[in-house]
Amino acid sequence: MFFVSKSRKFQFFGELITSIPNDDNKIALTFDDGPTENTAAILGKLNELEIKATFFVCGAGIDARPEDAKAIVQAGHDLGSHSYSHQRMILKSYTFYKEEVDRTNELVRASGYEGEIFFRPPYGKKLFVLPYYLNQVDMTTVMWSIEPETILGNDASPDEIAQYVIDNVESGSIILLHPMYNAENVLAALDILIPKLQEQGYTFCTVSDLYDEYR
Repeated sequence: MFFVSKSRKFQFFGELITSIPNDDNKIALTFDDGPTENTAAILGKLNELEIKATFFVCGAGIDARPEDAKAIVQAGHDLGSHSYSHQRMILKSYTFYKEEVDRTNELVRASGYEGEIFFRPPYGKKLFVLPYYLNQVDMTTVMWSIEPETILGNDASPDEIAQYVIDNVESGSIILLHPMYNAENVLAALDILIPKLQEQGYTFCTVSDLYDEYR
């Protein structure tokens, strides 16, 4: 059960996505947590590099910084759910999961986001009841195929983060980064990896773009 709870490729109910292979070399950049005081810097970097991304945010973060959530939407990025409280979503009651999902969805909609709301479980943890409820409300679980900070550690340099992504990317990759609380190295890594991957023929898009076009 421990290995099932953290699996990126299996869950007992509903749809789970780790990557979406395609013939067009499209890949998705995703950010977890927040919004935080670093949101504006992240949006500025994405605007500078002219790419769209997907933000999996916590409902509590939206409650604390509603204007940042609205800014994400207004900039044309996807807004997904990362639960309300960012607790591990295992060994909880059905009511807990329902409230975490529904409350965050309401806040995402209040931020102006009109697209499909995808769900990413905190710490990647899910077992029985969470996937069951997500399936009941027709929400897709989106995991990831590349997460450099887990492999390299949170103190990884921009060059190390960028090189790890470059070495492991493939068509349809979903890349997970965590710049909300320690933005400096991640944002510097984007300056390296995005132009390099674009030179190699990759195109960055949102998770919804990948899903709508290739699922």
